[in-house]
Amino acid sequence: MSLPPVPVAAAPVENPVWSGWDVLQIAGLALGSAFILQAIILFGAKRFVYPHATLRDLTQKAVLAILAQLLAYVVVAIFMVTLVEGKYHVRFWQAIRWNWPGNAMLKLLGLGVLTVALDFLGRFLPMPKNTPFEQFFARPLDAYMISVFAITLGPLMEELFFRGFLYPVIARRLGVVWGVVLTALPFGLIHSVQYGNAWSAVLIVCLVGVVLTTVRAVTKSVAASFLVHVGYNGTLMFLAALATDGFRHMDKAGMFLWRF
Repeated sequence: MSLPPVPVAAAPVENPVWSGWDVLQIAGLALGSAFILQAIILFGAKRFVYPHATLRDLTQKAVLAILAQLLAYVVVAIFMVTLVEGKYHVRFWQAIRWNWPGNAMLKLLGLGVLTVALDFLGRFLPMPKNTPFEQFFARPLDAYMISVFAITLGPLMEELFFRGFLYPVIARRLGVVWGVVLTALPFGLIHSVQYGNAWSAVLIVCLVGVVLTTVRAVTKSVAASFLVHVGYNGTLMFLAALATDGFRHMDKAGMFLWRF
């Protein structure tokens, strides 16, 4: 008499080498380093560069904000690589599934352009008229610096954390659908302060997060979601620059003003 086959457990859809605790450590380091480095830079700038400016005025200087964020990104990136390669002895880009999409690059950038359509929901929602982030667009030079950051390091680090580290941990435990939802939610919430905690703005960013995480889940590639992110941010920056005559007339930004 033949025995019934032993059921084989289905392989998890994602199987990262790191744990949820590792992801929490990265998140804590990111928040802590951003706060500490911003404080150091603000007090240093007041002491050595802008002795007559108030700290409130210094918080509105784009170059100082970018410098603080850049240094925080360096700290977090070093920790990420050290964690993966030092603790788990796996190559970093392989472990996070960077997987450059090759010939699909232009299609993914185009998908990012199309994702801007989600922002048109703002026409039907109570969008904020003024947001804390607008202060960085007071001068064209500051606006261009922010724009460059928004299509380079910004999306890179966000994709590494949310789609590279966070999503696979959630998907391994709860499956793809919950992985997409529970990755998009904090992605939207971290942008809430810069949009004045307006729920409508956060909702749109969460929907963008759903698109980005879905791309990551389908393609198994963080590079793919990064390209979509770049296409999305780049399109918004281009449209805002076009509408405001090179960021010289921000009152003409219309629906794009809130998004920055």
